[in-house]
Amino acid sequence: MPETANLDVEDIMWSKPLKRMRVGRRIEGDSKMAQSKQRRLTKKTLSQMSATERSASARAITCGETMSHPHWIWEDSSMVEVIDSLTENNWDHIFVVNAEGAPQGRVHAVDVLKIIARKTVNRSIAWMHDIPAQQLVNQPPITVTESTPLLKAGALMLAHDLNQIGVVDKKGALIGVVGHNTMARKMPKFIL
Repeated sequence: MPETANLDVEDIMWSKPLKRMRVGRRIEGDSKMAQSKQRRLTKKTLSQMSATERSASARAITCGETMSHPHWIWEDSSMVEVIDSLTENNWDHIFVVNAEGAPQGRVHAVDVLKIIARKTVNRSIAWMHDIPAQQLVNQPPITVTESTPLLKAGALMLAHDLNQIGVVDKKGALIGVVGHNTMARKMPKFIL
């Protein structure tokens, strides 16, 4: 059997027109995600601020300043690729994006386990290769922009019972995520 470790997965799995579109998008854009410059607010700076100034500073923090890299997979990837990405990286969810990079939804590891548990026919895994990631999405994505205040993103996460929310650019492409961990890192210094 030939060694496949050095082969490009896109060469093996995807059609040429779709591959050209993806490669073109990578070449045109920067390989790193855009991220706004973070403000440095030290304990000393915060202790010199009044409560009103601290409150205004907390409200001014945007998702673009605090976002982290998203976990994502192409919408035409198979269920096997979704499971591999989730398990190899120890993720609890993954965003499904279309050819333009726009999020189509989010797949949670628990939802994948429920699908597998319901599929009891002869315990074969061959059926997983035919199910695209897009079919695993059960809810439309809830996203925010880079300029959305972090507190508003936190309110959306609480209202929709999410642990992370996608951040999109002006074109609607997924560029990052903010989550409860982001809130826990950024907000306490304004409260204490």
